Amino acid sequence: MVKLLHYWFRRETVIRALKMAAIVGPILTVINQGDVLLSGQYTPPVFLKIILTFLVPYSVSSVSSALTYMEQEQQEKR
Repeated sequence: MVKLLHYWFRRETVIRALKMAAIVGPILTVINQGDVLLSGQYTPPVFLKIILTFLVPYSVSSVSSALTYMEQEQQEKR
């Protein structure tokens, strides 16, 4: 678990995940909250949902990268 967190917060992992969230986050936001945004009904729950929508691709990308780093490390030890 400590190794996973180490790789999760690695600079390269964070940058990659931020890029992915910047691409996928707006797409998911439009799909999931587009009608609300177009109607102008900006409420705190809507903003929370948008933040969570960006956190999903960030989390998936960062965990995937961290696991890949761990697998590479295991292969190098062989």
